[in-house]
Amino acid sequence: MTALEIGVKPALPLHLRVRQPDCLIALILLTWIPLTFYVMFGFYLSDTVRNFVLLPAIPATVALYIVAVVSWRESPVAVIGATLVFFWIFVAVAAPYLPLIDPNKPIAPFAEVGALKKDHWFLLGADFKGRDMLSRDLWGCQRVLVWGITATLVAYAIGAFFGLIAGYLGGWWDQAISLVCNIILSFPVMVLFILILNYLGPSGFNIVIAVTFASAPAIMRIVRGLTLDTKTRDYIFAAQTRGEHPLRIMIFELLPNARGPIIVDACLRLGYTTVAITTLTFLGLGLQPPDPDWGLMIKESAKVAMVWRFSYMLLVPALSVSSLILGFNLLADGLREMSMRD
Repeated sequence: MTALEIGVKPALPLHLRVRQPDCLIALILLTWIPLTFYVMFGFYLSDTVRNFVLLPAIPATVALYIVAVVSWRESPVAVIGATLVFFWIFVAVAAPYLPLIDPNKPIAPFAEVGALKKDHWFLLGADFKGRDMLSRDLWGCQRVLVWGITATLVAYAIGAFFGLIAGYLGGWWDQAISLVCNIILSFPVMVLFILILNYLGPSGFNIVIAVTFASAPAIMRIVRGLTLDTKTRDYIFAAQTRGEHPLRIMIFELLPNARGPIIVDACLRLGYTTVAITTLTFLGLGLQPPDPDWGLMIKESAKVAMVWRFSYMLLVPALSVSSLILGFNLLADGLREMSMRD
């Protein structure tokens, strides 16, 4: 007897099981938690533990990329964007296992692109301290990705929560939350970043606070508008008739049905956050040395790169951060294009 004849659901093929929500969440967590832990708390770990922390994230990243390409193959723009983003995510999780020299080790100052000095081949040259540019560039994506995506996620968690409350409950809740958000939005974003980080001090955790404070109001307004449009649907009335708690209705009924525009906006906002972190680091208010970071590399090489022969010191990190931002933007355009078709 077949599985259908005895009333048992047949097992899904592997490629379909991987695309199930629970499996996707597991892969995302398996990629993101080790990378975040490595960047934020890696200096507390012994060398032995550090060598194994990111190993599970490598196959999880590859699996997520394959799922993304298969799911979004109808949009070449989304596939190109996903390829750029996942390239840097893969580099971030695989950096400790790549044949790279210590990014903070000085070897040969001002070694030009392709130079062979002291038994080391400088494929992308060396900076003014003699540190290998290729190694610093590949290692530098870790901090930008971790702090940028973490800050955006926290901003979305808070902004979406208040947006749901304002849109669903309405009344004085809506008026009070909207008033506070409008006041914050009246300030230029970069001014808010600079004010907050000047007061709190430059660090990765303070960047999360600054991005959350500056971005959450705009996210609130987006989610509020989606909630106002969605809360009049029949399935919301059905949930209210069943006597479900308003918080449950907001989280399990309203939010999932507004996820399309939110995901598209999140991809765009990730690009904005990457620009903001790089700019703040360039201004001395972002991520601090000695660990490599794209914004820090641009800041350190700004004066030296005015000489054309040393311009690679500026171009390498600038092109890297541009490719990541381009990936987020293309991903957002592709997802918007697919949502309009649906």
